[in-house]
Amino acid sequence: MVVKLELVREKPRRVTILGSTGSVGCNTIDLIERNPGAYVVQALTANRNAAALAEQARRLRPSMAVVADPGSYRALKDALAGTEITVAAGPEAVVEAASLPADWVMAGIVGAAGLEPTLAGIRQGAVVGLANKETLVCAGELVMAEIKRHGATLLPVDSEHSAIFQVFDFEQSERVERIILTASGGPFRTWTLEAMATVTPAQAVAHPNWDMGAKISVDSATMMNKGLEVIEAHHLFPVAEDRIEVIVHPQSVIHSMVEYVDGSVLAQLGSPDMRTPIAYALGWPERIAAPAARLDFKKVANLTFEAPDLMRFPALRLAREALQAGGAAPTILNAANEVAVRGFLDGRIGFLDIARIVERTLAAANRFAIANIADVHAVDAHAREIAGAMIAA
Repeated sequence: MVVKLELVREKPRRVTILGSTGSVGCNTIDLIERNPGAYVVQALTANRNAAALAEQARRLRPSMAVVADPGSYRALKDALAGTEITVAAGPEAVVEAASLPADWVMAGIVGAAGLEPTLAGIRQGAVVGLANKETLVCAGELVMAEIKRHGATLLPVDSEHSAIFQVFDFEQSERVERIILTASGGPFRTWTLEAMATVTPAQAVAHPNWDMGAKISVDSATMMNKGLEVIEAHHLFPVAEDRIEVIVHPQSVIHSMVEYVDGSVLAQLGSPDMRTPIAYALGWPERIAAPAARLDFKKVANLTFEAPDLMRFPALRLAREALQAGGAAPTILNAANEVAVRGFLDGRIGFLDIARIVERTLAAANRFAIANIADVHAVDAHAREIAGAMIAA
């Protein structure tokens, strides 16, 4: 649900960037610095990279800079000594930064850790650029209700959902026949199961098309990323789950499509550069320039498509099953996946074990009713405990 706003351009837009040192945050800052005078940064937050955050803060001069990890506080404090920037640390401080008056908030914190800060931005009625898909996966109905309650605007920043948003006719949503999410297929699209069993973390984070963080890259490699996007699309767009299709498109030129009842298929195309969807959200409802490479259709040559292989990539099936089950299932799915991916990146489990642990956690966890955010946290903690025990066993 998106409310069209008439934005006042006489003053710079006040911006807060949650997760400023990650790939989405850095690309957002790159665009802001290419548009001098158009934006004023209110707050920057990072997980624990105090050095990178301090460097960004010295350039952008926000009111507040926050690290979620309290252990990084002293390094950030020392690095910003002599400035007038307020320095803080801890999850509560991240939420405080997200609550500062802002016109536009980039929700770029990876994982369920981004839920509370994203809600803080929503509750001040801001335009929220959502790059954190886990927020809608683990608490979609609650988040969408908060958007409506506080008059906020949610703009998808994932390239796929941004593509759909750009060609989706919200005034005739009943005329949409299906949404088609494209997927690169990741680096192991053609690998056998035997070969995939030997995948290392270094191989899994080396995405063939996109420059992303480690967790998102692993999710892309397992295709859990696309499963999470199916759940996210279900909340962002008024389309039933069975009308959300996934198709593998290795070239990552078509970022997603919308098919209408008359047979028309509208697609958004572009080079695989996150600055394009970020720029669309940052400038909305206008468009701002972005430095992404322009498509040269004479060199594109071939665009190919294939169905995803659910035998080799069961994560996509698990995500659909969780969405169909509803209730706590998507929250359990997301929590178990985060724990399993961390276990893989730490070398404690194999690549194929990620989906196995998620499936076993979904089967073992109690599916409590979710009526509020506290329930989300309780289910999340319960699922993490189960998945963590499986890894440790």
